[in-house]
Amino acid sequence: MATTQKVALVTGASTGIGQAAAVALVDAGFTVIGTSRDASKAQPLSGVQFIDLDVASDSSVEQAIGEVMQAHGRIDVLVNNAGIGSSGAAEEGSVVQAQHVFDINVFGVIRVTNAALPIMRAQKSGRIVNLSSILGIIPQPYMAVYAASKHAIEGYSESLDHELREFGVRVTLVQPAWTNTSFEANTIRPDRPLPVYAERRQVFEEFSIRQIKDGDDAATVAKAIVAAATDTKPRMRYAGGSRTASVSKMRRFVPARMFDQQLRKLNKLPA
Repeated sequence: MATTQKVALVTGASTGIGQAAAVALVDAGFTVIGTSRDASKAQPLSGVQFIDLDVASDSSVEQAIGEVMQAHGRIDVLVNNAGIGSSGAAEEGSVVQAQHVFDINVFGVIRVTNAALPIMRAQKSGRIVNLSSILGIIPQPYMAVYAASKHAIEGYSESLDHELREFGVRVTLVQPAWTNTSFEANTIRPDRPLPVYAERRQVFEEFSIRQIKDGDDAATVAKAIVAAATDTKPRMRYAGGSRTASVSKMRRFVPARMFDQQLRKLNKLPA
């Protein structure tokens, strides 16, 4: 059954940034479908309908997109927010663990996008908002795999946007910095920790906890997501807070050696 109201689909909408984005999109006038791996456990949100969706499963993605189309007949905005964190020295994580992170953070985005694209192309309109990160534009010691997954989303999204413009579909990126959510609790630790990295890993984890505690409110990122979803002339990238905007400028204009030194100092690494 088709509806005339625009429909937004938000993955990973049961907590954190996804939850804030779903609420903000309702306020912006959208019919909002939020997804969770187990929708029955999601906190009810006014104006948001929850459905099951596991971004790591082809069949789950296909079923969820089918449910949305059967109920509403359209998808105008897709917010690819579902993701997982990972920490630890790169050497401490197995390839299997890295594949798990990429299966959610990268291939999950690709699965859902590929399922939604035929609908958007048929409509000759649509907006795909992919959640990147400040770590999609800078390195982060002890989060190498996570940073790599977000760098991948940057390249994928920008390339895809060029492919889709002729069909009336645009792709944008939202780049949160450290955000005050339960991200830390949902971050996987290395599956083969090594004593040689233990001290530096502990320093990083303490740094990460502080940054998240003092981080932007999820509503700040949600505001950027709504802008990315609704701007008539969308930008490729939206900063999910003032820190991302500042770091992005530093990355572009500060000499590489100075940026490198500052990064090491911030992470309490030897000069």
